[in-house]
Amino acid sequence: MRLSELFFATLRDDPGEAEMASHRLLLRAGYLRQLGSGIYSLLPLGKRVSDRVEQVIREEQNAIGGQEMEMPVVHPAEVWRESGRYQKIGPELVRFKDRGERDMVLAMTHEEVVALLLRDIVQSYRQLPMMVYHFQTKFRDEPRSRGGLIRVREFVMKDAYSCDLDAAGLDVSYEQQRGAYVRIFERLGLDAIMVRSDVGIMGGTGAHEFMVLNDYGEDTLVICDNADFSDNQQIAEVGKPDPEPEALLLMEDVETPGATTIEALATFLGVPKSRTAKAAFFVTGDERFVVAIVRGDYDVNETKLVNVLKASRGLRPATVEEIKARGMEAGYGSPIGARDAVVVVDELVARSPNLVAGANRPGWHIKNVNVPRDYTPDHIAEITSAREGDPCPNCGSPVKLRKGIEVGNIFKLGTDFTDAFGSMYLGEDGERHPIVMGSYGIGLGRNVACIVEAHHDEKGIAWPDEVAPYAAHLVSIGAGRDPKVLETADRLHALAADARRDILYDDRDESPGVKFTDAELLGMPWILTVSPRSLAAGGVELTRRATGERRTAPLDEIEGYLRDGFVAAIPA
Repeated sequence: MRLSELFFATLRDDPGEAEMASHRLLLRAGYLRQLGSGIYSLLPLGKRVSDRVEQVIREEQNAIGGQEMEMPVVHPAEVWRESGRYQKIGPELVRFKDRGERDMVLAMTHEEVVALLLRDIVQSYRQLPMMVYHFQTKFRDEPRSRGGLIRVREFVMKDAYSCDLDAAGLDVSYEQQRGAYVRIFERLGLDAIMVRSDVGIMGGTGAHEFMVLNDYGEDTLVICDNADFSDNQQIAEVGKPDPEPEALLLMEDVETPGATTIEALATFLGVPKSRTAKAAFFVTGDERFVVAIVRGDYDVNETKLVNVLKASRGLRPATVEEIKARGMEAGYGSPIGARDAVVVVDELVARSPNLVAGANRPGWHIKNVNVPRDYTPDHIAEITSAREGDPCPNCGSPVKLRKGIEVGNIFKLGTDFTDAFGSMYLGEDGERHPIVMGSYGIGLGRNVACIVEAHHDEKGIAWPDEVAPYAAHLVSIGAGRDPKVLETADRLHALAADARRDILYDDRDESPGVKFTDAELLGMPWILTVSPRSLAAGGVELTRRATGERRTAPLDEIEGYLRDGFVAAIPA
């Protein structure tokens, strides 16, 4: 491909809205352009990278017996109603009517379709196990798109589905996919770690996410360096202290003017935050008012709270008016005297005697509040977020909190979907059994962005060989003044084309500075520079983009690389 003919344009300045390196560089280098919030066009360079990522995933899915297919992106709403997710999922599921006034949805994922296909196709245990997958556009109406391709509304995802006879078979399929994911991310040049995660809207019996560490990540990971423990903070349960036993004292009102935060309250009373009870107020998607109580030195974990409440449509913060309507006071709140509220207390609060809690009056708190003596919770459960330095549940060592970006996920769905759709098989025992499913997803665009996050420098992108849009970037310098430069560069480009070795040829009438800047920005693994100086030195300057190593290689050696590949072009 001649750069003069490529549909792209570079940007000399960083886009103002781009915070992450991947967002900034993919825009600057002409890999993509934004159409709307969370909606991007992949330009030819971006499409080539995405295709390379897709091919890596395809090869590894095929290697474990996956069968590629294609399922629709538009679904009749009845399918999602039958699974129950039409009612459970909030506004991120796009709902609309077709011209016949039939309810439709834009698919976020395809478990429902697979379950229907299983019901139609699979009759006997002899047809199982099997695994199918596809690459398809998804749409999720995210409330806050960010980070370029990291969090978008429209994206292409590989989703695979294992179909097994029983839970033991699912365990085998799950392990096959885990191994495939490890190989995929290694080939993509990503250092991904696997963490336990919440099942969320997928349901089922268990899930893991593959994460790459990144300070801009939206997920917080809880990791122990000394033990086999890595969880998403959404579900992580680490060690907690054992409060010293005390005699339960009588409640006592205490005036606390202006102490509307735990920090201010602890300072005013001269007590540690661990001697206080923190109240947080929420409303569920089905309009239940919730009071969550944790000790003052912890924070409420909303995912755990959702799971305790079985609040499938999530939570939102309660308003001041809603809090007052239940007899409570924001900044001075507690369940004491509350009405029409679901009270969820963290198990550590239930074990901690004589805490300071809100009095539900401005400027007042109550000392020596105890559960269940002074109020009766509806639920006592573990609802706090793990903290930096908390003890690992396996070895007791301090855990670390790190930000991460999810690049893939795997779920043990079990029979939730096949039960809903009646997807059964006739077993060897002559009885009918539900098919056991697993679901496995990888977003292409997010992985492209994470590859850039992991492989760039101050000059631009440095693509790994496996996913680069072109194997090499051929640059001609001084071709207008030296016919031999033009002749050599054209010949090398033609040789690569004949060998079906894709390279990018910068044949533009631009200054050397512009050409070198663009070559480093675009990030092909190898830069081949043909110039009067290189020819005088006996060949072509060969540069490894990722390391900056360079040398002048004879023409016949370069021709060999263009025919056979660039493996070991610069000796170790």
